[in-house]
Parts: sequence; structure tokens; C-alpha cells
Amino acid sequence: MIRKACMSDIKIIHKTLTGFGNDDLMVPRPLSQLYDHIRDFTIYEIDGEVAGFGALQFCWKNLAEIRSLAVLRKFHNEGIGSIIVDALIEEAKKYDISDLFTLTYQPDFFKQFNFTIVDKSELPLKIWQDCITCVKFPDCDETAMIHKINR
Repeated sequence: MIRKACMSDIKIIHKTLTGFGNDDLMVPRPLSQLYDHIRDFTIYEIDGEVAGFGALQFCWKNLAEIRSLAVLRKFHNEGIGSIIVDALIEEAKKYDISDLFTLTYQPDFFKQFNFTIVDKSELPLKIWQDCITCVKFPDCDETAMIHKINR
């Protein structure tokens, strides 16, 4: 089942992002930032348990980011990540977003959704506001990708 996140999901989101961050699979996010962006998160739930999640963060009138996409390890290889990305793309369409981007360590996964690799310099400066507090700033090693939404 797909649903929007609620406050009780924050602990598992934080724990999962921190674990994958410790394994250098993604950049973790501070707990305070997760509470600030709770409305951005979509949850995939199986039998009442969070199995995966992702966030759609709006950046500009026609630009949003898919971020913090993760599937708990015990649910890997079940297509949950793809279901979440599809849901986030549909959500972006409802808001008339024309361009989605992501910063990722998994570019091959996002290519199946027609994301293409771009130089980070092609992204607007506004998106870098969260990067200032990142542990990897200014040496970002994520791949920037863009998806043009077809209507």
C-alpha cells in the first residue's frame, strides 16, 4: 500500500537513511530535516510495516527532486523502489511539475524511468541549499539526473 508519511514513520526513515549512509549507498539526512519535510514523503507499507519510502521535494515552479528513496533491506528485489518512483512521478504531475531531478549513487535504477545523466552545473543554484550542510560538501560524488515529465 502506498500512502503519505506520518510522524510515526520518521524514526524508521531516519534509521534506514543513516544505515545506508553508513554504507556509502546514500547521503543520510538529519532528523530535524526529516521532520521539516514529512509532507514530502511517500511510504510503501506491507502489512502495516514500512517497506520503503521516497520524497518529492519541490524546488521551483516547474522543478522537483526525488530524494531519500530507500527500500528496507529485507524487502529488496520486490519492485518496491519502482512503485515508489512511479507514485512520486504521478504526484509531480498533479502539481504540474515538468522537470524532476535526483542526485543518486544508483543511476542505472533511475535510467529505467527515463532519467538522464546531466552535469550538476545544469541544475539551478537553488537546489544546492541543502548541500551546504551535507557531510560531503563541497565534494559531492552523487550523479545528477533529470527526467522530463510527459503529459
